[in-house]
Amino acid sequence: MPLSPSATRELLARLGHQPIHRLGQNFLVDGNIVRKSLALAEVVAGDTVVEIGPGLGTLTSALLEAGADVWAVEMDALLLTHLQDTLAARHPGTLHLLQGDAIEHPLAGLDGAARPDFKVVANLPYAIATPWLDAVLSGPLPARLVLMLQQEAAERYAAAPGTKAFGGISIFLQAAYAIAPGHKVPAVCFHPRPDVESRLLHLVRKPQPFVFSPEARLLIRSCFQQRRKQIGALLRERLPDQGAAFLEHLRSEGYSPQIRPEAIPTALWQRL
Repeated sequence: MPLSPSATRELLARLGHQPIHRLGQNFLVDGNIVRKSLALAEVVAGDTVVEIGPGLGTLTSALLEAGADVWAVEMDALLLTHLQDTLAARHPGTLHLLQGDAIEHPLAGLDGAARPDFKVVANLPYAIATPWLDAVLSGPLPARLVLMLQQEAAERYAAAPGTKAFGGISIFLQAAYAIAPGHKVPAVCFHPRPDVESRLLHLVRKPQPFVFSPEARLLIRSCFQQRRKQIGALLRERLPDQGAAFLEHLRSEGYSPQIRPEAIPTALWQRL
């Protein structure tokens, strides 16, 4: 599969396809990033790997050549047909393609419960990153995720308490995963070049991952919608029956009801 801007342009021209901005079609054209992604995910023969938006198949091809069983969801019908005619034909039984929305099919049709050690390696369309992660956190958790993300999103996911970037998605991810700082990826590694900075983020499932209930996630997100408000006022407002008990627990942990949501660490959100 193409690994250079010129080869990518030539293939797109043969397919009669123009990259669709709203689908986040910025295709990887750097072999080093592909190799780094597989190395971070520790992909070995026999692994089950989910890919989101395989596009022209650059990353998909490397996963298949490494011996992985790949489950991929692609919205673009033309690109899906290209993948079926090329990679699926060469790798029968190990490439499972699904056409559809990745938010509706976050694991590309894979039964994650049947393969608990599955991994995700993806050049994730930037517009769907957070809703897709929300969907992933609602089901069987991947053992590892190596994700190409917009720099701003990667900073939010790895943000520390007390920083402006720290929010609901930081808490939900960090409760279940250890997040490595990742690697900056320059725009020249894509065709067409994106207008934003990118980062390769590496997440490893914790030995005892914590998954927040949908109700807890809704509550936490609502607290961060008014992040300048004190947590005491927010809890009394949103949990009139349980707020007092939560505030007492905060005090027992050495936190004042006057602190703001962004100052409360993930472990304490879990206990609350």
